[in-house]
Amino acid sequence: MNNNLQAWGWNDHFAAHFAPFAEQDVCVGRIVLEHKRLYRVMTEHGELLGEVTGKFRFTASGREDYPAVGDWVVITPRVEEKRASIHAVLPRTSKFSRRAAGETVEEQIVAANVDTVFLVNALNNDFNLRRIERYLILAWESGANPVIVLSKADLCEDVERKVAEVESVAIGVPIHAISAERGDGLDSLAPYLREGQTVALLGSSGVGKSTLINRLAGMDLQRVSGVRSKDDRGRHTTTHRELFRLPSGGLMIDTPGMRELQLWEADDGFRDAFDDIETLAEACRFRDCSHEREPGCAVQAALADGSLQRARFDSYRKLQRELAHLARKDDARLQAAEKNKWKKITMAMRHAKPKR
Repeated sequence: MNNNLQAWGWNDHFAAHFAPFAEQDVCVGRIVLEHKRLYRVMTEHGELLGEVTGKFRFTASGREDYPAVGDWVVITPRVEEKRASIHAVLPRTSKFSRRAAGETVEEQIVAANVDTVFLVNALNNDFNLRRIERYLILAWESGANPVIVLSKADLCEDVERKVAEVESVAIGVPIHAISAERGDGLDSLAPYLREGQTVALLGSSGVGKSTLINRLAGMDLQRVSGVRSKDDRGRHTTTHRELFRLPSGGLMIDTPGMRELQLWEADDGFRDAFDDIETLAEACRFRDCSHEREPGCAVQAALADGSLQRARFDSYRKLQRELAHLARKDDARLQAAEKNKWKKITMAMRHAKPKR
């Protein structure tokens, strides 16, 4: 595999999974842009426009099986046409998923094969600890390492106090306060942006993601819009997911602002994000303690002495209920998906039977 693909994050993990395809007339590429089921794929032949094959569509059981930005895919290139057919997605090292917007319970993969997730939150009027908790759950569940980037430090009069507040809910997670507008604090992000390392840049609309990308890239890759004076929030300027290569050699995935951010299968991520409360719960007298009125409840004791803030505990319970509700809906979705899979298999077998 040539050095060009290594610069885009190709490594031994993906090479091992590509080995079974090596004897076939195929090659690999990385998805750098996704837009309405068409994909820009970076390959050893340069950038090609890719589309999944009919067989791929037939065997895909859901939205999560389709390529996402950051995925490595097996392709048949048609170099003269600048196009490619996508046959398979190589196993992911990580995936950043969320529940797709709307009423249906469906996984939406926002970014794949990410090493680090920058959780960008503005230090102005949009500052919200509860949103940070939610982002942390999703980040931990992804398999990538979360890093909190507190943007717009130039618009905050008490940066140290807000950093301390974030530290209280993001225990052990690196936190960096920056001002992309002024270029302050950007050097602290350099260790995450080394050659071949992939970072996903995530945050609500208007927190300064596009300005940050432009600063790190040294050019205007993303359009930046002004903020509304009434609430300091910006308009959503990114309309699709895209992977950029930075001058440092690092790779960055920008995503549209997530207005309807909902959880998706986040049991492990939930425990990691609320490790302080989960650790307290282990000290409760009863294993099935509901942390309400039971005697010997370590969580209630922490609330009483002030070592656990009521707002954080309320957020813990709210997100816990949300995940339980999602799990019940997901059971129904899985049953329907299994039924649909066997229906496809039965139809395929009927068509394969030889006619007498």
